[in-house]
Amino acid sequence: MTSQTSSGQGGVTGLLGQIGRVPPALLALILAVILFFVGGLLNPNFVNANQAVNIVRLAAFLGIVAAGQTLVIISGNEGIDLSVGGIVTLAAILIYRISDGNDTLLLPALGVALLAGTLIGVINGLGIIAINIPPLVMTLGMTGVIQGTILVVTQGELIGDTPPLLAQVIAAPGPLGIPGVVIVWVVLGLLMWLLLERTTYGKQLFAIGVNRRTARLSGVRVPQVVIATYALSGMLAAFGGFVLLGFTQTVFLNLGGPYLFPSIAAVVVGGTLLAGGKGGYFGTMSGALVLTLIESLLRAAQLQEAYQLMVFGLILLALLTIYGRQRNLRQ
Repeated sequence: MTSQTSSGQGGVTGLLGQIGRVPPALLALILAVILFFVGGLLNPNFVNANQAVNIVRLAAFLGIVAAGQTLVIISGNEGIDLSVGGIVTLAAILIYRISDGNDTLLLPALGVALLAGTLIGVINGLGIIAINIPPLVMTLGMTGVIQGTILVVTQGELIGDTPPLLAQVIAAPGPLGIPGVVIVWVVLGLLMWLLLERTTYGKQLFAIGVNRRTARLSGVRVPQVVIATYALSGMLAAFGGFVLLGFTQTVFLNLGGPYLFPSIAAVVVGGTLLAGGKGGYFGTMSGALVLTLIESLLRAAQLQEAYQLMVFGLILLALLTIYGRQRNLRQ
């Protein structure tokens, strides 16, 4: 009995070891493909080309919002940006209000939104570096400031309109019938790869994520890199608000809220270490696909919304546990 148990444990350990050698981004992508075909067991109409395109389209919105979160988590020091949801909402409201349905004002409105997101990110970074406020506390406090600012400025009245050009770029099919938002997501993925793998900033970001003291002794200007990281996170979250507005065609006071925690989960499921110093955006893209597929499967199973939330939470906990085990084996 003991030998059989030991053999079974050895088999499980060996299997986990083999899984541990698979790159996290590829593992998440394989899981996404498996989940897609599992959907066919729940609903025969689930597996088809149109459904696949729709899932990628929905995942694109989460993936774009999670881009800045990826940078912050890689930077380490318990870095998580809880202001992302608020920035997404603020950016969408600014674009909606400034452009007021006018195509010629779309780019200026986008510029204002990106500037606002960047400024909020800089404030987050300064609070974390200069005042030594923990990232979670700083970004959570900033979320309250953003929400209060939105209420003061709008007085609860969301006046404006969505420019037709924005809806056309984001929602309308592009070449080969690919939705515009998917093309935007692919371009963003390539830019993020270049930023992380082919720039000095990217190398320094991974360095401070592994060990800030060692990075500082190696000549890395840690405060500047941290502030730049949170500034980029704010700017990318604002861009996420721009993209979401093109999809929803309207705004509401909690537009970005539902994307906050899934943006963190997508980064982690994609293989980026919460401790920092290891990861990448391609993994986040795969993680966004996995989470979107899980939500689609739960809807296909026709569960009540309350049970969908419960099951989604349990699955997410299981995934994070598996990925945590996998990362231990990779170290």
